Amino acid sequence: MASSAGADTQNGQQLFTAKCAGCHTLAAAGAGGTIGPNLDNAFAVDRQQGYPDSTIENVVLDQIRLGSGSIATYTTNKKFTPQTTMPANLVTGQDAIDVAAYVASVAGAGGVAASPSSFGTNGEAIFKGECAGCHTLAAAGTTGTIGPNLDQLMPAFAIVVRQVTNGGAVMPAFKGKLSAAQINAVAKYVASVAGKK
Repeated sequence: MASSAGADTQNGQQLFTAKCAGCHTLAAAGAGGTIGPNLDNAFAVDRQQGYPDSTIENVVLDQIRLGSGSIATYTTNKKFTPQTTMPANLVTGQDAIDVAAYVASVAGAGGVAASPSSFGTNGEAIFKGECAGCHTLAAAGTTGTIGPNLDQLMPAFAIVVRQVTNGGAVMPAFKGKLSAAQINAVAKYVASVAGKK
């Protein structure tokens, strides 16, 4: 069982932002990922029913340790399509306890998510708010492993614009969520800093 007594929720928040925010929605972290479950929705009813944070913490910690296993969707053409899975032990040891304690302390508690419009056209802020959980980019201090390592890839501006706009593979399309000016700003940021730190 997890013990939040020795947990560092500030460290948990930083790790959540770097490792989990790209896949999960969690209002208090300003995370709006859609690949994995919305953690506010997942725990809101439990919180309303009076479950203690320690129960939520243990559920989250088990999920971190076990991952999601293999997931597939049955499509209309009667084929199973593999989906992105949450890897086991994305964070380990005390870091896992810290993330679980942080999520348990805020999930479903009614925090307000940062809307994409609050980032303006600050490419770095947009990247940290929308992309950090999935991508490694040294200049932004991120170490996501779901999407490509942008420092290794060093994508050109036009490629980033296309990918952010249309998405691809497990990456969602941001057209409609981010404005064209915001997409250009984050693309300019990524293209200018990738591989340079």
